[in-house]
Amino acid sequence: MPTENSFRDTLFDAGLLIASGVDGIYGRSGEFESVVDGIDGLISRDGGMPGAEVVRFPPAMPRSVMETSGYLKGFPHLAGTVHCFCGDDRAHKKLLQCLEAGEDWTAQQQSVDLALTPAACYPVYPMMALRGPVSAAGHIVDVSSYCFRHEPSVEPTRMQMFRMREFVCIGAPASVLAFRDMWSERGRVLIGALGLPVAIDVANDPFFGRGGKIMAESQRDQALKYELLVPVNSTESPTACLSFNYHMDHFSEIWDLRMEDGSLAHTACVGFGFERLTLALFRHHGLDRSAWPQHVKTALWPS
Repeated sequence: MPTENSFRDTLFDAGLLIASGVDGIYGRSGEFESVVDGIDGLISRDGGMPGAEVVRFPPAMPRSVMETSGYLKGFPHLAGTVHCFCGDDRAHKKLLQCLEAGEDWTAQQQSVDLALTPAACYPVYPMMALRGPVSAAGHIVDVSSYCFRHEPSVEPTRMQMFRMREFVCIGAPASVLAFRDMWSERGRVLIGALGLPVAIDVANDPFFGRGGKIMAESQRDQALKYELLVPVNSTESPTACLSFNYHMDHFSEIWDLRMEDGSLAHTACVGFGFERLTLALFRHHGLDRSAWPQHVKTALWPS
């Protein structure tokens, strides 16, 4: 299988991705977006959760949500915040002087009350907590967003800005864990039907630093996270295209998200990476989607 860099160059040459000059920040062609739309439609038709509440968030959220969520404890290296010019005429003059001299002008910017969304589900938990107790039947949210993680790479599957769609389940421990386990099998069937070689394995999040290693080991030991893997960049290191996560009461303790009986709710989510799934399809079926197997085209574009 070609290297990740050569695969990225192939995608550039085919016009499927558009280089920006920054690794991990790419434009997408109409052909690429047609596949993304097909995957989104497939998820809605064959993977949709009846009764799920549909919400869509922008790629930025209150910085306080990132701070409260604990994201900076585990992933400070991935976080992105929003900075803006908030100065007066004198500061503006200094900014222009730096710009004209080719110097760093960003010192004239200040952090504002926004952070870039790291995962589509993060705004869901405070939203639900504001509503009060969760019913005994639980609640499912269908959420999607552009997300940001600061990890520039030549791997086309490791974008800094990417889209994620998630189903988030909030409820009693047994039903939430059953939701996660159900989706581990359902995801395998859904993506396997696209003619992609898939495998599911226990995984861990990329926690930061020495303490992060302990957290990652604990996450794997408790089997809290699984990933659906597809060879895209290489066969030796397949790419996680879906993730299945059981958070236990982690987010509920942070946001005081409780059930009607007063106990802390548990949460789980399944996340679909649109760009990674699209790249997997181009990798395995070729860059000309008109030549893809008919069953794949039918699954993505049934009409």
